[in-house]
Amino acid sequence: MSKVFILAVAAVITLASSALAQSVPDRSLGEGPYDRLVIRGALLIDGAGAPPVGPVDIVVEGGRIAGIVPVGAPGLPIDPERRPAPGVREIDAAGMYVLPGFVNLHGHIHDETTGQGVPSDYIFKLWLAHGITSVRELGNQGGAKWTSDLAVRSARNEIDAPNIYPYPVFRGWSAGDVDTPGEARARIRQLKNDGALGVKFFGAPEEILWAGLDEAKKRGLKTTMHHAQLDVAHADVMDTSARGLGSMEHWYGLPEALFADRTLQAYPLDYNYNDEQHRFENAGKLWAQAAKPESERWEEVMATLLEREFSIVPTFSIYMASRDWMRSRRAEWHDTYTMPSLWKFYAPDRNAHGSYWFDWGTEQEAAWRENYQLWMRFINDYKNRGGQVGVGEDAGYIYSTYGFGYVQEMELLREAGFHPLEVINAATLQGAKILGAADKIGSVQVGKQADLVLIKENPLANLKVLYATGHIKLDPETNKPVRRGGVDYVVKNGVVYDGAELRASIQAMVVAEKQKYQIAPGVMPIVDFELQE
Repeated sequence: MSKVFILAVAAVITLASSALAQSVPDRSLGEGPYDRLVIRGALLIDGAGAPPVGPVDIVVEGGRIAGIVPVGAPGLPIDPERRPAPGVREIDAAGMYVLPGFVNLHGHIHDETTGQGVPSDYIFKLWLAHGITSVRELGNQGGAKWTSDLAVRSARNEIDAPNIYPYPVFRGWSAGDVDTPGEARARIRQLKNDGALGVKFFGAPEEILWAGLDEAKKRGLKTTMHHAQLDVAHADVMDTSARGLGSMEHWYGLPEALFADRTLQAYPLDYNYNDEQHRFENAGKLWAQAAKPESERWEEVMATLLEREFSIVPTFSIYMASRDWMRSRRAEWHDTYTMPSLWKFYAPDRNAHGSYWFDWGTEQEAAWRENYQLWMRFINDYKNRGGQVGVGEDAGYIYSTYGFGYVQEMELLREAGFHPLEVINAATLQGAKILGAADKIGSVQVGKQADLVLIKENPLANLKVLYATGHIKLDPETNKPVRRGGVDYVVKNGVVYDGAELRASIQAMVVAEKQKYQIAPGVMPIVDFELQE
């Protein structure tokens, strides 16, 4: 293939990507940024690990935190003499908790042209509605240039979206992207030119993968990897971290590094990786084949990864349906917040990635529950020994809806043994560190970007209040169930979003698509259906 042809194709892709990025609608919600925004009387959870403290007033000027002022003690009237000067916009946050904006380290941006058929604006607003103000985007069909253009528009507050960190995908020969080390290096340079801040690697033959990792390091690109099972025999986390890989997604490549009595997973002899149920069913049997907790191999792998300052983004939530498909399939938010086209994408289908419910039953779920026990043990131990663990959702697949998957991930870290403050720390400052952006985001600190989450309910006491659907509890005064929670305000780059307005906007999108397909509002068909206008 000639260099001239490659450049011509790249130019066409660039123009198409730019046009596609412009198709995302201009900002319709949110107010600001303001010359001076003052948030009054909040209880602060700073994201750096400190316990809650308050009341405090937080001053935001030009999209950055300009002051954090203690203004009193609990149970006493606030002394007005201690309060900072008024702002152009003020938020009465008395009785509210304020946290740093959440960092989603595993997101995918789609649009109507993909198999999911959902607009990017829908995804962005779902993320914002759940307090997500920064997203590490790990690959989409629009490509690196499209994602980078969206990142620029978001940074300028031109669209309703979190800040975007583009990490486009690098694949080896099995996906047809590159076939030689030279092509691998050229691919990395092209991604850098297209605006990538990092690269998400899949598998590849050794010489191609090592060339790609080396070139990424030379170009100053951060790296993460989904250790594809097709190549994990020569590229588990011990191999890739030795070559400079910065972080890993999911768990692939980690239990394989923990093998002590074998070199390959015990695949059934009729296994086919392209059969989605084969792939995910056998993935659920992987941790049982690894070395046991506290064994010599377990300790060796953990110590090595810690020494290499390797980061892990487990994405527990994307596999939730594997251990309880019925519960995930009927989660209450699907009726109101899941687009019919996305619901259809989730359904059993041999052509759709992650739609592997061909014959999913008790035995598959039991294996996955054991998988989780061992996997969670490693992640919690890793955190306890100083390892960096971040929060990512990988939503849009396997009955995981954007934003909801992120809060589920926080709940699963809690299940793994994280204290709620450690969960918040993983979702904020640790995420910022993994991005290499801790000087700008990740904690509520003077000088940092004004990315904040405000909520009346206490998320430390109950992470469920962060869901857009909130939490149902009994009102002691009326003896009737009430729904409480949902983020009240999200501040991104100093722009103030009202949580209720975000939720209403998303619900309106879903209702409009249901009308298109003659589906009743507030209901998702229990049986799977064909989308026919």
